[in-house]
Amino acid sequence: MSFTSTHPDVEIPDVTVHDYVLDQISTHGSATALVDGINGAEYSYASLAESIAAMAGAFAARGIAKGDVVAIFSPNSTLYPIVFFGAIMAGATVTTVNALYTPREIGHQLTDAGAKILVTVSTFMDRAAPAAKEAGVTEILDEHTVQELLAAGHPAPSVGFDPASDVAVLPYSSGTTGLPKGVMLTHRHLVANLAQIRPLLQNTPEDKLVAILPFFHIYGMVVVMTSSLVTGSTVVTLPRFDLTQFLATLQNHRITKAFVAPPVILAMAKHPIVSDFDLSSLKLLFSGAAPLDADLAAAAASRLGVLVQQGYGMTELSPVSHAASYSEPATPYGTVGKLVPNTEARLVDVAAGEDVSIFDTPGELLIRGPQVMKGYLNQPQATAGMLSPDGWLRTGDVAVAHADGTYSIVDRVKELIKYKGYQVAPAELEAELLTHPEIADAAVIGIPWEGDEAPKAFVVRSPGSEVTSEEVLAYIAGRVAPHKRVRVVEFIDAIPKSASGKILRKELRGA
Repeated sequence: MSFTSTHPDVEIPDVTVHDYVLDQISTHGSATALVDGINGAEYSYASLAESIAAMAGAFAARGIAKGDVVAIFSPNSTLYPIVFFGAIMAGATVTTVNALYTPREIGHQLTDAGAKILVTVSTFMDRAAPAAKEAGVTEILDEHTVQELLAAGHPAPSVGFDPASDVAVLPYSSGTTGLPKGVMLTHRHLVANLAQIRPLLQNTPEDKLVAILPFFHIYGMVVVMTSSLVTGSTVVTLPRFDLTQFLATLQNHRITKAFVAPPVILAMAKHPIVSDFDLSSLKLLFSGAAPLDADLAAAAASRLGVLVQQGYGMTELSPVSHAASYSEPATPYGTVGKLVPNTEARLVDVAAGEDVSIFDTPGELLIRGPQVMKGYLNQPQATAGMLSPDGWLRTGDVAVAHADGTYSIVDRVKELIKYKGYQVAPAELEAELLTHPEIADAAVIGIPWEGDEAPKAFVVRSPGSEVTSEEVLAYIAGRVAPHKRVRVVEFIDAIPKSASGKILRKELRGA
Protein backbone atom coordinates (compact mmCIF):
# COMPACT_ATOMS: atom_id res chain seq x y z
CA MET A 1 0.00 0.00 0.00
CA SER A 2 1.27 3.44 -0.84
CA PHE A 3 0.32 6.70 0.82
CA THR A 4 -0.13 9.79 -1.33
CA SER A 5 0.27 13.45 -0.46
CA THR A 6 -2.81 15.17 0.88
CA HIS A 7 -1.66 18.36 -0.85
CA PRO A 8 -2.83 18.96 -4.42
CA ASP A 9 -0.28 18.26 -7.14
CA VAL A 10 1.72 21.18 -8.47
CA GLU A 11 2.83 21.86 -12.04
CA ILE A 12 6.50 21.14 -12.64
CA PRO A 13 7.86 23.23 -15.52
CA ASP A 14 10.07 21.46 -18.05
CA VAL A 15 12.92 23.98 -17.72
CA THR A 16 16.47 24.14 -16.42
CA VAL A 17 17.00 25.14 -12.81
CA HIS A 18 18.84 28.32 -13.76
CA ASP A 19 16.04 29.40 -16.11
CA TYR A 20 13.48 28.61 -13.42
CA VAL A 21 15.35 30.78 -10.93
CA LEU A 22 16.23 33.58 -13.35
CA ASP A 23 12.67 33.83 -14.64
CA GLN A 24 11.56 34.50 -11.08
CA ILE A 25 14.50 36.81 -10.33
CA SER A 26 13.56 39.00 -13.29
CA THR A 27 10.28 39.96 -11.62
CA HIS A 28 11.91 41.42 -8.51
CA GLY A 29 14.18 44.07 -10.06
CA SER A 30 15.63 46.51 -7.53
CA ALA A 31 14.55 44.51 -4.47
CA THR A 32 17.41 43.23 -2.30
CA ALA A 33 18.29 39.61 -3.02
CA LEU A 34 21.46 38.99 -1.00
CA VAL A 35 23.10 40.71 1.95
CA ASP A 36 26.50 39.84 3.39
CA GLY A 37 25.81 39.50 7.10
CA ILE A 38 29.40 40.46 7.97
CA ASN A 39 30.16 43.52 5.84
CA GLY A 40 26.66 44.51 4.69
CA ALA A 41 27.38 44.30 0.95
CA GLU A 42 24.21 43.80 -1.07
CA TYR A 43 23.03 42.51 -4.43
CA SER A 44 19.72 43.55 -5.90
CA TYR A 45 17.81 40.97 -7.89
CA ALA A 46 18.70 42.80 -11.10
CA SER A 47 22.41 42.89 -10.32
CA LEU A 48 22.28 39.24 -9.23
CA ALA A 49 20.84 38.19 -12.60
CA GLU A 50 23.53 40.20 -14.43
CA SER A 51 26.28 38.67 -12.29
CA ILE A 52 25.07 35.10 -12.86
CA ALA A 53 25.10 35.68 -16.63
CA ALA A 54 28.57 37.26 -16.43
CA MET A 55 29.84 34.32 -14.38
CA ALA A 56 28.46 31.88 -16.94
CA GLY A 57 30.31 33.81 -19.63
CA ALA A 58 33.50 33.75 -17.58
CA PHE A 59 33.31 29.97 -17.15
CA ALA A 60 32.69 29.53 -20.87
CA ALA A 61 35.67 31.76 -21.65
CA ARG A 62 37.83 29.49 -19.49
CA GLY A 63 36.78 26.43 -21.42
CA ILE A 64 33.94 25.13 -19.27
CA ALA A 65 31.36 23.41 -21.43
CA LYS A 66 28.41 21.08 -21.04
CA GLY A 67 29.31 18.00 -19.04
CA ASP A 68 32.28 19.53 -17.21
CA VAL A 69 32.30 19.58 -13.41
CA VAL A 70 32.94 22.72 -11.36
CA ALA A 71 33.65 22.27 -7.65
CA ILE A 72 32.81 24.92 -5.05
CA PHE A 73 34.68 24.79 -1.74
CA SER A 74 33.61 27.85 0.19
CA PRO A 75 31.68 29.15 3.19
CA ASN A 76 28.38 30.93 2.58
CA SER A 77 28.75 34.29 0.86
CA THR A 78 26.90 36.50 -1.60
CA LEU A 79 29.22 35.19 -4.33
CA TYR A 80 28.23 31.55 -3.73
CA PRO A 81 24.92 31.60 -5.67
CA ILE A 82 26.56 33.63 -8.44
CA VAL A 83 29.27 31.01 -8.97
CA PHE A 84 26.78 28.16 -8.45
CA PHE A 85 24.20 29.28 -11.01
CA GLY A 86 26.82 30.74 -13.34
CA ALA A 87 28.52 27.36 -13.63
CA ILE A 88 25.21 25.58 -14.21
CA MET A 89 24.19 28.16 -16.81
CA ALA A 90 27.47 27.49 -18.63
CA GLY A 91 26.47 23.82 -18.89
CA ALA A 92 28.53 22.49 -15.99
CA THR A 93 27.57 20.17 -13.18
CA VAL A 94 28.36 21.70 -9.78
CA THR A 95 29.77 19.57 -7.00
CA THR A 96 29.70 21.30 -3.62
CA VAL A 97 32.42 20.45 -1.10
CA ASN A 98 31.99 20.52 2.68
CA ALA A 99 33.77 23.62 4.02
CA LEU A 100 35.14 21.60 6.96
CA TYR A 101 36.86 18.95 4.83
CA THR A 102 40.54 18.13 5.09
CA PRO A 103 42.75 18.15 1.97
CA ARG A 104 42.43 14.35 1.71
CA GLU A 105 38.63 14.50 1.79
CA ILE A 106 38.52 17.38 -0.70
CA GLY A 107 40.93 15.58 -3.02
CA HIS A 108 38.84 12.42 -2.96
CA GLN A 109 35.68 14.29 -3.97
CA LEU A 110 37.45 16.28 -6.70
CA THR A 111 38.87 13.06 -8.14
CA ASP A 112 35.65 11.08 -7.89
CA ALA A 113 33.57 13.88 -9.40
CA GLY A 114 36.09 14.57 -12.17
CA ALA A 115 36.24 18.29 -11.35
CA LYS A 116 37.88 20.58 -13.92
CA ILE A 117 37.92 23.83 -11.91
CA LEU A 118 37.88 24.43 -8.14
CA VAL A 119 36.33 27.66 -6.87
CA THR A 120 37.30 28.53 -3.30
CA VAL A 121 38.28 31.44 -1.05
CA SER A 122 41.74 32.65 -0.14
CA THR A 123 41.38 31.57 3.50
CA PHE A 124 40.76 27.99 2.34
CA MET A 125 43.73 27.89 -0.05
CA ASP A 126 45.91 26.00 2.44
CA ARG A 127 43.55 23.05 2.04
CA ALA A 128 42.33 23.70 -1.50
CA ALA A 129 45.76 23.83 -3.16
CA PRO A 130 47.09 20.44 -1.97
CA ALA A 131 43.71 18.83 -2.63
CA ALA A 132 43.60 20.17 -6.17
CA LYS A 133 47.16 19.02 -6.78
CA GLU A 134 46.30 15.53 -5.55
CA ALA A 135 43.25 15.41 -7.82
CA GLY A 136 45.02 16.86 -10.87
CA VAL A 137 42.85 20.00 -10.90
CA THR A 138 45.08 22.68 -12.39
CA GLU A 139 42.80 25.70 -12.14
CA ILE A 140 41.76 27.23 -8.82
CA LEU A 141 39.73 30.42 -8.56
CA ASP A 142 39.46 32.41 -5.32
CA GLU A 143 37.03 35.23 -4.51
CA HIS A 144 39.36 37.89 -5.93
CA THR A 145 39.64 36.08 -9.26
CA VAL A 146 35.88 35.64 -9.33
CA GLN A 147 35.38 39.39 -8.90
CA GLU A 148 37.82 40.05 -11.75
CA LEU A 149 35.99 37.60 -13.97
CA LEU A 150 32.64 39.22 -13.20
CA ALA A 151 34.06 42.61 -14.15
CA ALA A 152 35.30 41.25 -17.50
CA GLY A 153 31.75 41.14 -18.82
CA HIS A 154 31.91 37.95 -20.88
CA PRO A 155 28.55 37.20 -22.54
CA ALA A 156 26.67 34.16 -21.30
CA PRO A 157 26.96 31.17 -23.66
CA SER A 158 24.08 29.53 -25.45
CA VAL A 159 23.85 25.94 -24.23
CA GLY A 160 21.30 23.28 -25.08
CA PHE A 161 19.91 21.32 -22.12
CA ASP A 162 17.71 18.31 -21.50
CA PRO A 163 16.32 19.14 -18.02
CA ALA A 164 15.23 15.55 -17.39
CA SER A 165 18.63 13.96 -17.99
CA ASP A 166 21.33 16.63 -17.59
CA VAL A 167 22.88 16.59 -14.12
CA ALA A 168 22.88 20.05 -12.55
CA VAL A 169 24.42 19.31 -9.15
CA LEU A 170 26.51 16.52 -7.67
CA PRO A 171 26.43 16.76 -3.87
CA TYR A 172 27.93 13.88 -1.91
CA SER A 173 26.00 11.59 0.43
CA SER A 174 26.54 8.23 2.07
CA GLY A 175 22.98 7.14 1.32
CA THR A 176 21.98 4.51 3.87
CA THR A 177 25.51 3.20 4.38
CA GLY A 178 29.03 3.16 2.98
CA LEU A 179 31.37 5.89 1.78
CA PRO A 180 30.20 9.26 0.39
CA LYS A 181 28.91 9.00 -3.16
CA GLY A 182 28.07 11.59 -5.80
CA VAL A 183 24.29 12.07 -5.96
CA MET A 184 23.22 12.90 -9.51
CA LEU A 185 20.43 15.48 -9.40
CA THR A 186 19.14 16.74 -12.72
CA HIS A 187 17.66 20.14 -13.49
CA ARG A 188 14.20 18.57 -13.33
CA HIS A 189 14.82 17.10 -9.88
CA LEU A 190 15.69 20.52 -8.47
CA VAL A 191 12.90 22.35 -10.27
CA ALA A 192 10.44 19.72 -9.08
CA ASN A 193 11.44 20.07 -5.44
CA LEU A 194 11.40 23.87 -5.62
CA ALA A 195 7.87 23.72 -7.02
CA GLN A 196 6.85 21.15 -4.39
CA ILE A 197 8.01 23.13 -1.36
CA ARG A 198 6.95 26.58 -2.52
CA PRO A 199 3.28 26.32 -1.43
CA LEU A 200 4.33 24.85 1.93
CA LEU A 201 7.10 27.25 2.97
CA GLN A 202 5.17 30.24 1.58
CA ASN A 203 8.14 32.61 1.43
CA THR A 204 7.31 36.05 0.06
CA PRO A 205 9.22 39.18 -1.08
CA GLU A 206 8.57 40.59 2.40
CA ASP A 207 10.48 37.77 4.08
CA LYS A 208 14.08 38.04 5.22
CA LEU A 209 15.95 34.79 5.79
CA VAL A 210 19.26 34.11 7.47
CA ALA A 211 21.58 31.65 5.73
CA ILE A 212 23.59 29.79 8.35
CA LEU A 213 22.83 26.41 6.84
CA PRO A 214 25.81 25.86 4.55
CA PHE A 215 25.10 26.19 0.85
CA PHE A 216 27.27 23.14 0.18
CA HIS A 217 24.65 21.05 2.04
CA ILE A 218 21.54 20.18 0.04
CA TYR A 219 19.27 21.69 2.73
CA GLY A 220 20.99 25.07 2.55
CA MET A 221 21.44 24.83 -1.23
CA VAL A 222 17.79 24.22 -2.14
CA VAL A 223 15.60 25.18 0.82
CA VAL A 224 17.42 28.39 1.74
CA MET A 225 19.55 29.69 -1.12
CA THR A 226 17.52 28.67 -4.16
CA SER A 227 13.92 28.64 -2.95
CA SER A 228 14.35 32.11 -1.42
CA LEU A 229 15.59 33.56 -4.69
CA VAL A 230 12.62 32.00 -6.48
CA THR A 231 10.19 33.79 -4.16
CA GLY A 232 11.90 37.20 -4.04
CA SER A 233 12.91 36.99 -0.38
CA THR A 234 16.06 38.61 0.99
CA VAL A 235 18.82 36.24 2.10
CA VAL A 236 21.38 37.39 4.67
CA THR A 237 24.47 35.17 4.48
CA LEU A 238 26.75 34.19 7.35
CA PRO A 239 29.96 32.19 6.77
CA ARG A 240 29.56 30.01 9.86
CA PHE A 241 27.37 29.60 12.92
CA ASP A 242 28.24 31.70 15.93
CA LEU A 243 25.33 32.09 18.35
CA THR A 244 25.96 35.74 19.24
CA GLN A 245 26.49 36.71 15.61
CA PHE A 246 23.42 34.72 14.58
CA LEU A 247 21.22 36.43 17.16
CA ALA A 248 22.58 39.85 16.23
CA THR A 249 21.77 39.13 12.59
CA LEU A 250 18.21 38.11 13.48
CA GLN A 251 17.81 41.35 15.40
CA ASN A 252 19.61 43.84 13.16
CA HIS A 253 18.27 42.58 9.82
CA ARG A 254 14.76 41.92 11.17
CA ILE A 255 14.85 38.30 10.01
CA THR A 256 11.39 36.72 9.63
CA LYS A 257 12.29 33.05 8.96
CA ALA A 258 15.25 30.94 10.04
CA PHE A 259 15.89 27.49 8.57
CA VAL A 260 18.18 25.61 10.94
CA ALA A 261 19.20 22.24 12.38
CA PRO A 262 18.15 20.96 15.85
CA PRO A 263 21.28 22.20 17.74
CA VAL A 264 20.25 25.77 16.90
CA ILE A 265 16.73 25.13 18.20
CA LEU A 266 18.32 23.83 21.41
CA ALA A 267 20.32 27.03 21.81
CA MET A 268 17.27 29.19 21.09
CA ALA A 269 15.25 27.30 23.69
CA LYS A 270 17.81 27.23 26.50
CA HIS A 271 20.76 29.60 26.13
CA PRO A 272 20.48 32.67 28.41
CA ILE A 273 22.03 35.05 25.85
CA VAL A 274 18.97 34.73 23.62
CA SER A 275 17.06 37.02 25.99
CA ASP A 276 19.49 39.85 25.28
CA PHE A 277 18.26 40.28 21.70
CA ASP A 278 15.10 41.66 20.12
CA LEU A 279 13.76 38.79 18.04
CA SER A 280 10.28 40.22 17.59
CA SER A 281 10.51 40.09 13.77
CA LEU A 282 11.02 36.33 13.77
CA LYS A 283 7.95 34.34 12.73
CA LEU A 284 9.29 30.86 11.95
CA LEU A 285 12.02 28.48 13.05
CA PHE A 286 12.09 25.57 10.63
CA SER A 287 14.19 22.53 11.52
CA GLY A 288 15.65 19.86 9.27
CA ALA A 289 18.71 17.64 8.70
CA ALA A 290 18.09 15.62 11.90
CA PRO A 291 15.13 14.72 14.14
CA LEU A 292 13.78 17.50 16.36
CA ASP A 293 12.46 16.43 19.77
CA ALA A 294 8.84 17.44 20.38
CA ASP A 295 9.52 18.87 23.85
CA LEU A 296 12.44 20.91 22.55
CA ALA A 297 10.31 22.32 19.72
CA ALA A 298 7.61 23.27 22.19
CA ALA A 299 10.13 24.91 24.51
CA ALA A 300 11.58 27.05 21.72
CA ALA A 301 8.13 28.05 20.48
CA SER A 302 7.02 29.00 23.98
CA ARG A 303 10.13 31.01 24.80
CA LEU A 304 10.27 32.95 21.53
CA GLY A 305 6.59 33.13 20.63
CA VAL A 306 7.28 31.83 17.12
CA LEU A 307 6.12 28.97 14.96
CA VAL A 308 8.48 25.99 15.17
CA GLN A 309 8.10 23.43 12.40
CA GLN A 310 10.04 20.55 10.93
CA GLY A 311 10.64 18.84 7.61
CA TYR A 312 12.32 15.69 6.36
CA GLY A 313 14.41 14.76 3.39
CA MET A 314 17.78 13.61 2.17
CA THR A 315 20.24 14.50 -0.54
CA GLU A 316 18.85 11.73 -2.75
CA LEU A 317 15.44 13.45 -2.60
CA SER A 318 16.63 16.87 -3.80
CA PRO A 319 16.06 17.05 -0.72
CA VAL A 320 12.49 17.39 0.63
CA SER A 321 9.83 14.69 0.87
CA HIS A 322 7.96 15.96 3.95
CA ALA A 323 7.38 19.40 5.42
CA ALA A 324 5.02 21.14 7.76
CA SER A 325 3.04 23.85 5.98
CA TYR A 326 3.34 27.46 7.12
CA SER A 327 -0.44 27.71 6.76
CA GLU A 328 -0.93 24.85 9.25
CA PRO A 329 0.55 26.15 12.51
CA ALA A 330 -1.09 23.34 14.50
CA THR A 331 1.13 20.66 12.91
CA PRO A 332 2.01 18.45 15.90
CA TYR A 333 5.47 18.87 17.39
CA GLY A 334 7.69 15.88 16.76
CA THR A 335 6.23 15.23 13.31
CA VAL A 336 7.93 16.14 10.03
CA GLY A 337 4.69 17.34 8.48
CA LYS A 338 2.98 15.84 5.45
CA LEU A 339 4.23 14.49 2.15
CA VAL A 340 5.02 17.33 -0.24
CA PRO A 341 2.89 17.51 -3.41
CA ASN A 342 3.36 14.95 -6.21
CA THR A 343 4.90 12.46 -3.76
CA GLU A 344 4.08 8.91 -2.65
CA ALA A 345 5.33 6.98 0.37
CA ARG A 346 5.41 3.37 1.46
CA LEU A 347 6.23 1.95 4.87
CA VAL A 348 7.80 -1.51 4.81
CA ASP A 349 8.02 -3.74 7.87
CA VAL A 350 11.74 -4.21 8.40
CA ALA A 351 11.47 -7.81 9.60
CA ALA A 352 8.70 -9.14 7.36
CA GLY A 353 9.52 -7.10 4.25
CA GLU A 354 5.83 -6.39 3.70
CA ASP A 355 4.07 -3.05 3.36
CA VAL A 356 2.48 -1.56 6.45
CA SER A 357 -1.10 -0.62 5.63
CA ILE A 358 -2.37 0.93 8.86
CA PHE A 359 -1.61 4.18 10.66
CA ASP A 360 0.86 4.53 13.54
CA THR A 361 2.68 1.30 12.64
CA PRO A 362 6.41 1.64 11.99
CA GLY A 363 8.12 0.68 8.75
CA GLU A 364 11.08 1.73 6.64
CA LEU A 365 10.13 4.81 4.66
CA LEU A 366 10.24 4.55 0.87
CA ILE A 367 9.60 7.57 -1.36
CA ARG A 368 8.61 7.95 -5.00
CA GLY A 369 8.24 11.24 -6.81
CA PRO A 370 9.81 13.62 -9.34
CA GLN A 371 12.45 14.68 -6.80
CA VAL A 372 14.03 11.20 -6.50
CA MET A 373 17.65 11.20 -7.69
CA LYS A 374 18.91 9.83 -10.99
CA GLY A 375 21.40 7.63 -9.12
CA TYR A 376 24.93 7.62 -7.73
CA LEU A 377 27.81 8.64 -9.97
CA ASN A 378 29.64 5.55 -11.27
CA GLN A 379 28.05 3.42 -8.54
CA PRO A 380 25.48 1.13 -10.22
CA GLN A 381 25.44 -1.39 -7.36
CA ALA A 382 24.89 1.29 -4.71
CA THR A 383 22.18 2.83 -6.90
CA ALA A 384 20.43 -0.53 -7.28
CA GLY A 385 20.53 -1.05 -3.52
CA MET A 386 18.91 2.32 -2.93
CA LEU A 387 16.51 2.74 -5.86
CA SER A 388 14.07 0.13 -7.17
CA PRO A 389 13.37 -0.30 -10.91
CA ASP A 390 9.91 1.22 -10.41
CA GLY A 391 11.25 4.36 -8.77
CA TRP A 392 10.99 3.74 -5.02
CA LEU A 393 13.88 5.13 -2.99
CA ARG A 394 14.83 3.53 0.32
CA THR A 395 15.47 6.19 2.94
CA GLY A 396 16.86 3.88 5.63
CA ASP A 397 14.68 5.67 8.18
CA VAL A 398 11.81 4.09 10.09
CA ALA A 399 8.65 6.19 10.14
CA VAL A 400 4.99 6.06 11.09
CA ALA A 401 2.12 7.65 9.19
CA HIS A 402 -0.59 9.31 11.23
CA ALA A 403 -4.28 9.61 10.37
CA ASP A 404 -3.97 13.40 10.00
CA GLY A 405 -1.52 12.96 7.13
CA THR A 406 1.61 13.79 9.11
CA TYR A 407 4.59 11.49 9.65
CA SER A 408 7.06 10.90 12.45
CA ILE A 409 10.57 9.51 12.07
CA VAL A 410 11.05 7.02 14.90
CA ASP A 411 14.26 5.09 14.20
CA ARG A 412 16.92 4.34 11.64
CA VAL A 413 17.62 1.23 9.61
CA LYS A 414 20.65 2.81 8.03
CA GLU A 415 24.01 2.86 9.75
CA LEU A 416 24.69 6.56 9.30
CA ILE A 417 25.45 8.68 12.34
CA LYS A 418 23.96 12.18 12.34
CA TYR A 419 26.12 14.70 14.22
CA LYS A 420 24.66 18.23 14.26
CA GLY A 421 22.79 17.38 11.06
CA TYR A 422 25.87 16.16 9.19
CA GLN A 423 26.21 12.61 7.91
CA VAL A 424 28.99 10.51 9.38
CA ALA A 425 29.48 7.15 7.68
CA PRO A 426 30.84 4.44 10.00
CA ALA A 427 32.48 2.70 7.04
CA GLU A 428 34.52 5.80 6.26
CA LEU A 429 35.83 6.08 9.82
CA GLU A 430 36.52 2.36 9.96
CA ALA A 431 38.61 2.63 6.81
CA GLU A 432 40.58 5.51 8.35
CA LEU A 433 41.14 3.61 11.59
CA LEU A 434 42.50 0.62 9.71
CA THR A 435 45.24 2.78 8.18
CA HIS A 436 46.80 3.07 11.66
CA PRO A 437 49.66 0.56 11.88
CA GLU A 438 48.70 -0.47 15.42
CA ILE A 439 45.03 -1.17 14.72
CA ALA A 440 44.14 -4.66 13.54
CA ASP A 441 40.39 -4.16 13.23
CA ALA A 442 37.78 -1.55 14.04
CA ALA A 443 34.08 -0.78 14.04
CA VAL A 444 32.16 2.44 14.59
CA ILE A 445 28.66 3.11 15.93
CA GLY A 446 26.72 6.18 16.99
CA ILE A 447 26.22 6.93 20.68
CA PRO A 448 24.27 9.66 22.52
CA TRP A 449 26.51 12.70 22.88
CA GLU A 450 25.60 16.03 24.49
CA GLY A 451 22.01 15.85 23.27
CA ASP A 452 23.16 14.67 19.84
CA GLU A 453 24.79 11.58 18.35
CA ALA A 454 28.52 11.05 17.82
CA PRO A 455 30.90 8.30 16.66
CA LYS A 456 32.32 5.71 19.04
CA ALA A 457 35.09 3.39 17.83
CA PHE A 458 35.65 -0.19 18.94
CA VAL A 459 39.30 -0.99 18.28
CA VAL A 460 41.28 -4.24 18.18
CA ARG A 461 44.96 -3.55 18.79
CA SER A 462 47.59 -5.16 16.59
CA PRO A 463 49.70 -7.83 18.38
CA GLY A 464 52.14 -6.19 20.76
CA SER A 465 50.53 -2.74 20.43
CA GLU A 466 49.87 -0.50 23.40
CA VAL A 467 48.23 2.28 21.42
CA THR A 468 46.04 4.45 23.68
CA SER A 469 42.58 5.87 23.15
CA GLU A 470 44.09 9.38 23.18
CA GLU A 471 46.42 8.42 20.35
CA VAL A 472 43.57 6.95 18.33
CA LEU A 473 41.41 10.03 18.84
CA ALA A 474 44.25 12.32 17.77
CA TYR A 475 45.03 10.17 14.72
CA ILE A 476 41.46 10.34 13.42
CA ALA A 477 41.14 14.04 14.26
CA GLY A 478 44.05 14.73 11.93
CA ARG A 479 42.46 12.89 9.01
CA VAL A 480 38.78 13.89 8.93
CA ALA A 481 36.56 16.95 9.23
CA PRO A 482 35.61 17.97 12.79
CA HIS A 483 32.06 16.61 12.61
CA LYS A 484 33.41 13.14 11.76
CA ARG A 485 35.80 12.87 14.68
CA VAL A 486 35.54 9.85 16.97
CA ARG A 487 34.58 10.93 20.49
CA VAL A 488 35.05 7.65 22.39
CA VAL A 489 37.37 4.66 21.91
CA GLU A 490 36.85 1.23 23.47
CA PHE A 491 39.39 -1.55 23.02
CA ILE A 492 38.02 -5.08 22.52
CA ASP A 493 39.48 -8.45 21.56
CA ALA A 494 37.50 -8.97 18.36
CA ILE A 495 34.88 -7.18 16.23
CA PRO A 496 31.66 -9.26 16.08
CA LYS A 497 30.85 -10.14 12.47
CA SER A 498 28.42 -12.29 10.55
CA ALA A 499 29.48 -15.31 8.50
CA SER A 500 29.64 -13.01 5.46
CA GLY A 501 31.96 -10.63 7.29
CA LYS A 502 29.42 -7.88 7.99
CA ILE A 503 29.96 -6.02 11.27
CA LEU A 504 27.22 -6.82 13.80
CA ARG A 505 26.64 -3.32 15.11
CA LYS A 506 23.67 -4.38 17.20
CA GLU A 507 25.99 -6.46 19.35
CA LEU A 508 28.31 -3.52 19.77
CA ARG A 509 25.43 -1.28 20.81
CA GLY A 510 24.65 -3.76 23.55
CA ALA A 511 28.27 -3.87 24.69
